[in-house]
Amino acid sequence: MNELLKRLSDLLQQVQELKSQLNLEQKQQRIFELEERMQAANFWDDKEAAQGVTQEYNQLKEFTEFWEKIEDNLAELQGLVFTNTDETEETTSYLEKQVTELEQRYTQNRLIVLMSKQYDDHNAIFSIHAGAGGTDAQDWAEILLRQYLRYCERKGLRADIVDQSKGGEAGIKSVTDSVHGPFAYGLLRSEAGVHRLVRLSPFNPAHTRETSFALLELLPQLEEAESLKLDPKDIEVKASTSSGAGGQSVNTTYSAITITHIPTGIKVSIQNERSQHQNKELAMKILLARVQALEDDKLAEEKKELRGEFKSAEWGNQIRSYVLNPYKMVKDHRTDYEETDPGKVLDGELDNFVEKYLESQIK
Repeated sequence: MNELLKRLSDLLQQVQELKSQLNLEQKQQRIFELEERMQAANFWDDKEAAQGVTQEYNQLKEFTEFWEKIEDNLAELQGLVFTNTDETEETTSYLEKQVTELEQRYTQNRLIVLMSKQYDDHNAIFSIHAGAGGTDAQDWAEILLRQYLRYCERKGLRADIVDQSKGGEAGIKSVTDSVHGPFAYGLLRSEAGVHRLVRLSPFNPAHTRETSFALLELLPQLEEAESLKLDPKDIEVKASTSSGAGGQSVNTTYSAITITHIPTGIKVSIQNERSQHQNKELAMKILLARVQALEDDKLAEEKKELRGEFKSAEWGNQIRSYVLNPYKMVKDHRTDYEETDPGKVLDGELDNFVEKYLESQIK
């Protein structure tokens, strides 16, 4: 029982230290403001805006309730452990389970605390671009895509591929995903940058060791009120028929959309099996996010926080290395955190890398 009491005491100290930084009173005030908006008669007239308000309200409510109750929960559990005289395996196992569950809930909510940057609670848009390394790099880009789709699935996020360019022999040249769910941008913020793979190539007869690179670009999905107002005269919209692999037509309607912001030259293309209206709406969201990120870069040096350092996908620029040969290791070069099971990481188990990065950003 002494070990359980020590774990509870350590956890209580961590909670008290972190709780002092949370500004719960301000968050409670925000909850009251959202409640007033939700009670308005015309609240659901704008369904998309209403869903955003409801999502923010639920997130804040769950967050504040946890931090308001956790000290009481800890004190109650400490009392149970301290006064317990039944040291049978069944009772000990029950108390152990209660302590572990509270530790896990603390860890989960602590991660949310670490995601306190401006856009961390937003939905996200990420793009993966194959870099130096030819076919190996295109295959690596597709492996990374699978990694992030699996990670999103593990975190309860919905990830939809909205545009994709297939590689010639294998893999993908580029792909864009729209990610929806609580703290989507915050959970992916650590992943923006160049990812390096070292392995025996499956694409040459000699199976020599090759190094490949891919770049992940990340943007927050901004609400209309948060983003710049673009002059319609500065926007060029083109519609075309969607095409699949090998240039084959996916449909005969003009559903594929390309939107260009003429002053900056930023171009966004979306082609999938949605309607033209849906593709245009999503393309405009991505365009707004990219133009806003560019503007933020001009006002302050926020490129690392919004998009990661937008460097070319090649040697010397990597944020993380995945080595499959001659040894096995995944290492983050910003935090020096590493693991020796690349298979697990490539299957979407990124929590430790994400948490170490977020911790490094608040020190």
